[in-house]
Amino acid sequence: MFYHKGKTRTEQHNLGIASLLGFVAGLVNVVGFLSVQKLTTNVTGHFAFFVGAAFEQKFQTAFHIALYVFFFFLGAFFSNLMVEIYSRVRENLIYVFPTIAEAVILLVIAFSSDYLMSVNPDIIAFSLLFSMGMQNALVTRISNAVVRTTHLTGLFTDMGIEFSQLFFYKNRRHKSRLLKSIRLRLTIIWMFFAGGIVGGLLYGSFGMKSLLLGSVLLLLGLLYDFMKIRLLLLKRKS
Repeated sequence: MFYHKGKTRTEQHNLGIASLLGFVAGLVNVVGFLSVQKLTTNVTGHFAFFVGAAFEQKFQTAFHIALYVFFFFLGAFFSNLMVEIYSRVRENLIYVFPTIAEAVILLVIAFSSDYLMSVNPDIIAFSLLFSMGMQNALVTRISNAVVRTTHLTGLFTDMGIEFSQLFFYKNRRHKSRLLKSIRLRLTIIWMFFAGGIVGGLLYGSFGMKSLLLGSVLLLLGLLYDFMKIRLLLLKRKS
């Protein structure tokens, strides 16, 4: 799921990581919005608010909004920096550090949210945007830009194009490729939606501690990959 990258990835690898990270992104999106009333998985809306504030010459507000965009960018930068470093040291572990870092961020926010809300709620938004930037950059890199999980605009655009192509491309191989791509995008959309529903339900009872579920799921994903690789190595030795 995480371990394979680029051309070595199969449809099942992509469906697995799309399901896991799509669910986590949906969870973070809803829990983040309910807690601080800010978008915490993408920056499109923030950029619109930034331009609006700049035109109204509310420069302090514009700078404040620009920080949301910056922290998402910073997360993507940091994630790929770790990938590049590990690819030169131990390539099969390039996904481990960014995923653990994201899980730790969600864990810390979950347990310190009450304090952060009283000090500066924006720290929560900055941290969640940073973690989602990390996630989006990592999954984009290891899937060769096939999977993206933190926002749905591009997914609906690509799916609309692919659905229209089904009416024109009759070649069986091409049609099969289109259906696989559509299935992948539908998986991300549904899991994002499911993560959002679960996040909303949990938030009513647990508040920001609902993010613990996202952290646990990420660590379980890593554990699953580790166990799968270990079993594969044992089979090869036997």
